[in-house]
Amino acid sequence: MKNKSSLTSWETGRAVGLRETLTASMGGRGEYFEAAAKVTITTTTLITPKMSAVAIDLTIPAAPAGYSKPSASGKPSAPKELEVYPAGPSYISYARRELLQMSFAEDDEAESSARAAKAAAKAAEDGEQLYPGLGEEQEDKALLASDPKEWKKQDHYAILGLGHLRYTANDDQIKIAHRRKVLRHHPDKKADHDDGFFKCIQKAFDQLTNPERRRQFDSVDWNISDAVPNPKTVPADKYCEVFGPIFVREGRFSNIQPVAEFGGPDASKAEVEGFYDFWYNFDSWRSFEWHDKEVNEGSESRDDKRYTEKKNKSERTRMKKEDNARLRELVDSVLANDPRIKRIKEEEKAARLAKKKGGAANGAAKPKPLTPAEKKKLEEQKKKEEAERKAAEAEANKASKADREAAKKAKEAARKNLKKWKKAVATAIANSNYFQAAGSAPSAAVIEKQLAELDAIVELSEPEAIKGLKEKVEAAGTGEPVKEVLKAQVAALGDKGAGKFTEFA
Repeated sequence: MKNKSSLTSWETGRAVGLRETLTASMGGRGEYFEAAAKVTITTTTLITPKMSAVAIDLTIPAAPAGYSKPSASGKPSAPKELEVYPAGPSYISYARRELLQMSFAEDDEAESSARAAKAAAKAAEDGEQLYPGLGEEQEDKALLASDPKEWKKQDHYAILGLGHLRYTANDDQIKIAHRRKVLRHHPDKKADHDDGFFKCIQKAFDQLTNPERRRQFDSVDWNISDAVPNPKTVPADKYCEVFGPIFVREGRFSNIQPVAEFGGPDASKAEVEGFYDFWYNFDSWRSFEWHDKEVNEGSESRDDKRYTEKKNKSERTRMKKEDNARLRELVDSVLANDPRIKRIKEEEKAARLAKKKGGAANGAAKPKPLTPAEKKKLEEQKKKEEAERKAAEAEANKASKADREAAKKAKEAARKNLKKWKKAVATAIANSNYFQAAGSAPSAAVIEKQLAELDAIVELSEPEAIKGLKEKVEAAGTGEPVKEVLKAQVAALGDKGAGKFTEFA
C-alpha cells in the first residue's frame, strides 16, 4: 500500500526521523546483520485523515571488529498488522485547524477566548460576580472582638456583612457573604491563627441558614427599632410618608402576605377601611424563643428542665402579650389622628348636604315642628327605651357572669385532678414496661423520653382531654393497646404536636 505522492512534508519528516531512530536503537543493542543490506519498512499512519504507506531505504552499517553472531534462541514471531489511532491534544488541535481552515495564530486566539468565556461562566456560577462588594467591607474593631461564646448577643447580620439588608437578605446573599468572609478571616491567613471571629462567622451562618433559628433572631432583632413618633405631632401632609414605612416594618411579622399597604393621602374610603381592618385582625408569627434561658450546664434533673421550660414559656407569653398590646396601641393612635379619616367624613357630609339641598330644590316638604307636649312625650319614650335596654344588658351580664363563674370552677376542679389523671397514665406506662420487650429492662433514656412526652401531652391538651385519656388508658389495660391510645391522643393534637413526639408519634 505505497502512495509516496500523497505524503505531506510532515509525514516525510516523520519517516526520516523514524529511520534515524531505528538506526540509533539498533546500534545501541548491537543487533546487526552479517552484511550490509537494504531493508524496506512499510508502515500505516493515521496521524492525518489520509491513509498512506511510506517506503524507507535504510542502510545498515558494517558490524564492528570482534562482533560475533549471537546464538539463535528460537524462531522470530510472525509479524502483526496493528491499527494506530490518532489521539491527544496535539492531534485535536491539528484536526480543528484542518476542519475549520484556521492558521496557528487564529486557532490560538480562538482557544484563548473560549477559555476566558469558560472561566467567566464558572465564576458567575460560583457567585463571584453576584452582589459585588457583599461581605467584603472592613469590620470595625468592636465587631472583630466579638466573643463566640456570647453568640446570642452578637449581630449575626453584621458579622456576615448583611447589616444593611437584615431580614430582607435572601439565601444566596447569605451563602455568598459567608464564603467571602471565610476566605478573608480564616485562621490560617492570620499570623497568630486567632479563630475567634471565624467562629462567630460560622455561628452566624448556622443561625441564618436555619429557617426556624433565623425567624427567632428576626423576632428580637434589636438593630431594628420599634420606635414610633407621636401621631399628634406629625403634619397632615407628611402623615402617610411617616407611617407607611412603619407599617411595612411591622408587616414583616405577618403570617398573611402581602400585608395591606398604608396608602397615600388620596386613598379611597374602601382602601383606608381595608387597611385598618387588616391591622385590627393582624396575625403575627413573632416569637421570643431567642430570649429563652438554658438549663444549667451539667444538670440532668428532669425537674430542672421542666422548671426552666415552664419559666421560658411564661416569659414568651408575657412578651407576646406586650407586643400585641404595643401594636394595637399603634393602630389605635394612628387611626385616631389619620387626616384621611377627617377628609372622608367631610366628603360624606358634603355629599349628604348636597343630597338634602337637591331634595329641597325638588319641592320636598319640610318637616312640621313639634309642639312642647309632643317633645316631652318623645323624650319620655326615649328615656323608657333606654332604661329597658340597660335592664336587659344587666340581666344578660348577670347570666353571662354566672356562666363564666361556673366554667371557671369546672376548670379549676379539672386542674386539681390533672395531677391525679396524669399519674394514672404514667402508672399504666410503667406497668407496660415502657413498651419494651418482655424480660428486658428499659433504659433510663427511654423512661426519661416517654415521661417527657407524657408531660408534653398534658401541657398541650385541655384538662378534660386528659381525663378522657386516663379513662381510655385504664380501659386498654397494659402493653401495646395503651401505646395506641397515647398515639391517638398525640394525633389529635394536630399542628400543636408537630415534631415534638417520637415515642408516641
